[in-house]
Amino acid sequence: MALSAQQILRWFNSIKSSRFINATQLTKRFPRPGKTWLQSSSAWPQMSSDNCFLQWGFKTYKTSSLWSNSQSTNSSRQENNSAQSTLLPYVNEQSEKTQKMPCFDSDLTLEELDDLPPLSPLHPLSEEEAVQIVAHPPLPPDSFTLRDYVDHSETLQKLVLLGVDLSKIEKHPDAANLLLRLDFEKDIKQILLFLKDLGLEDNQLGTFLTKNYAVFSEDLENLKIRVAYLQSKNFNKTDIAQMVRNAPFLLNFSVERLDNRLGFFQKELELSVKKTRDLVVRLPRLLTGSLEPVKENMKVYRLELGFKHNEIQHMITKIPKMLTANKRKLTETFDYVHNVMSIPHHIIVKFPQVFNTRLFKIKERHLFLTYLGRAQYDPAKPNYISLDKLVSIPDEIFCKEIAKASLQDFEKFLKTL
Repeated sequence: MALSAQQILRWFNSIKSSRFINATQLTKRFPRPGKTWLQSSSAWPQMSSDNCFLQWGFKTYKTSSLWSNSQSTNSSRQENNSAQSTLLPYVNEQSEKTQKMPCFDSDLTLEELDDLPPLSPLHPLSEEEAVQIVAHPPLPPDSFTLRDYVDHSETLQKLVLLGVDLSKIEKHPDAANLLLRLDFEKDIKQILLFLKDLGLEDNQLGTFLTKNYAVFSEDLENLKIRVAYLQSKNFNKTDIAQMVRNAPFLLNFSVERLDNRLGFFQKELELSVKKTRDLVVRLPRLLTGSLEPVKENMKVYRLELGFKHNEIQHMITKIPKMLTANKRKLTETFDYVHNVMSIPHHIIVKFPQVFNTRLFKIKERHLFLTYLGRAQYDPAKPNYISLDKLVSIPDEIFCKEIAKASLQDFEKFLKTL
């Protein structure tokens, strides 16, 4: 039998005064699929839990009254079932609407507050909030290029301003990792000041550091000790600066190694102290490179090419690169100059720059002079042509002064070869 309206109102008033039903009890009685507080409290739109329950109760009363007026007493069980079927869509409809507007008037425990969902990343922001957001790109954990780190590293930025080519350094992972760990003020600034005091100009620092980035791993005091050693061997400041520019790794070697290298060349070549010093100033990589090519070339000059010891001394002091030249190039050049052009040893010794010239250039000019009948290399005969002029002057001067022909004739001849 349906309750009267007065009875229902009295019943709900008693519930409201005692706060018998709170938000938590409603959640337990009418569970919903969601797990968050926002979902579990979505059945009550913008009002307190008691008012929400009152609205739901009147809806139930209205539905039950309609069914009780249209059905007989024997179908009361069917009325209850129909009332529930009418109620559920209403509750679901309210649930869908109120998921956007939860009720916050319910008394929540601390545990329930912890269950509150975080703000959604899709939550709309005002223009004022948006402009205050500063989003820095994350530092990549690993990369194949230092370019990804330049914006994050003051050290890399200043090295770029100095002219350092990071694209060459990044080919060596250990070097790239070294630069990323360094602090410009603590680790780099003092090295730069030291190099400038040594004689390197600002526009030379970038090239030097690109080749010898490892100098930053050296102790500054050790670098000063190595410079002091060179000064003790009578290398002046200009000599040291020239050596460091041309052989950037020079200062990375210990005093013991530098001393051993100087002693080797002085003893092996039987040079005076001054000539040894002049030799390494002109070719400082003799102190930093391997000694094997030097030893091999000394054997080639003596045993294969037939030069005497004093002749070798003379040639290498004039052209130090002969000590590190390619063995095959040396033998091919000597074979053509000595056996084809018939130039003896003593003349070759006077003009050792022939070993520093491309072989095809020597061939082209010799063949053109032979074609003109002017290939005469004996200083005791008329129309003598020295090896120096043959290999060192440009084509225009060679044609005008040596071949006595036009440049066009020389170019036409070359096309016939």
